[in-house]
Amino acid sequence: MNPTRRRRLIWVLALIAAAGIATVLVAFALQRNIAYLYTPSEILGGAAGAQVAGGQSRFRLGGMVAKGSFRRAEGSLESSFRVTDGDAEMTVRYTGILPDLFRENQAVVATGRMQGDTFIAEEILAKHDETYMPKEVADKMGKAHQKHDVEPAANEATN
Repeated sequence: MNPTRRRRLIWVLALIAAAGIATVLVAFALQRNIAYLYTPSEILGGAAGAQVAGGQSRFRLGGMVAKGSFRRAEGSLESSFRVTDGDAEMTVRYTGILPDLFRENQAVVATGRMQGDTFIAEEILAKHDETYMPKEVADKMGKAHQKHDVEPAANEATN
């Protein structure tokens, strides 16, 4: 092989190796930022996976804020409430300002980690009008309603 071809081959191989390394780095970065949505029954039933149960992984918890469950510490931004999907309830703790539309018996999606049997939320998202519910939450709650033969409420319709 003459020197010119060898140089071209080295450049092509170096370019392919650099593209492969860049692809792997991008894949790792995206994988670290993915947050899956689970309902309380999936988490408590073990369907969410071992990394969720151990508190190692950041994920989203979706459902409805259980009626009569909201508590806020006096003079503090620390609050707790229960999220339900119709099958199970899970306690959520959050420190911070809750969205204006946050209230009991409404859809909520919380992002955070498990700590024991409690979900420690880093971010709380509330529904934005009286008819909207995140599609993933609506689908999973619809399955729970079918399982228990319950007619879905009017406010659980999706856009």
